[in-house]
Amino acid sequence: MEMKTEFTIEPCEKENIKKIVDGINEYNLSKVSAIADIWTRLEYVTKDDNGIEIGGILAGLGYWNGLEIKILWVKENHRKKGIGTQLIKHVEKIAKEKGAEISMVDTFDFQAEEFYLKNGYEPIGEMKDFPKGHRRIYFSKKLTE
Repeated sequence: MEMKTEFTIEPCEKENIKKIVDGINEYNLSKVSAIADIWTRLEYVTKDDNGIEIGGILAGLGYWNGLEIKILWVKENHRKKGIGTQLIKHVEKIAKEKGAEISMVDTFDFQAEEFYLKNGYEPIGEMKDFPKGHRRIYFSKKLTE
């Protein structure tokens, strides 16, 4: 028996992406009211005395005012000097001032698992063998304590 479809699957264009994001946001907000109107970017860079980027954090606050850390990076020869901790504390402080009560991030076992544990994050889940032989770990931290 032949299955007939009444749709196509195509690569996204910019306007398609907006429609998809708007669609999921409309659905989500029909279920749980927003605390914040928009995504609030909390993105910072750390530079050395010569103005060279040695670290940075890309994060933000969403509709429900949770701090979502997308990327935290410190240049390899500047690690273990407190730069990452200062970046995360800076963003957590701003997020708390804006009403955030929770922070979330994910990392891999070969990246920053120990760093997040040291900074008060608790593992809430993991994917084993992704990538092969490793784990992807999901963390959260209550910002109200």
